[in-house]
Amino acid sequence: MEVKFYDSVNDALLKFAVIISKQGGKWVLCKHKERDTYEIPGGHRKKGESIIETAKRELFEETGAADFGIETVCVYSATGKNRVNETGEETFGMLFFAEIKAFEHELHSEIEKIYLFDELPEKWTYPDIQPYLIKEFLRRKNEL
Repeated sequence: MEVKFYDSVNDALLKFAVIISKQGGKWVLCKHKERDTYEIPGGHRKKGESIIETAKRELFEETGAADFGIETVCVYSATGKNRVNETGEETFGMLFFAEIKAFEHELHSEIEKIYLFDELPEKWTYPDIQPYLIKEFLRRKNEL
């Protein structure tokens, strides 16, 4: 799996939104009902939806975030076959960061539970992608 980062691409290429999130200084990660690994909230863009709408919808559905600020970090791409890319072609997504202020009590998705971590876990659902997204976010954040 190869992960690359871009400042921008044609909007029509953006298929995913991934939202690195924190609440009260802790990392917010999800645990899917069918897996024992952790993942960054995110998902597929629906037809007719802007990429920021995708990010806000996925963050709400997967974490229950009801009050949050969200900002664009960068475009990322992944090349290689995985659970969401059967062809292995380069696919593009937008990486966001959200500071969550409040959660609803009920989740609206396939996510079983959210977890708040002081330190990032080692058991990732997408270990060939997610750690690189976090690393790039931290690199860009530290450059500001």
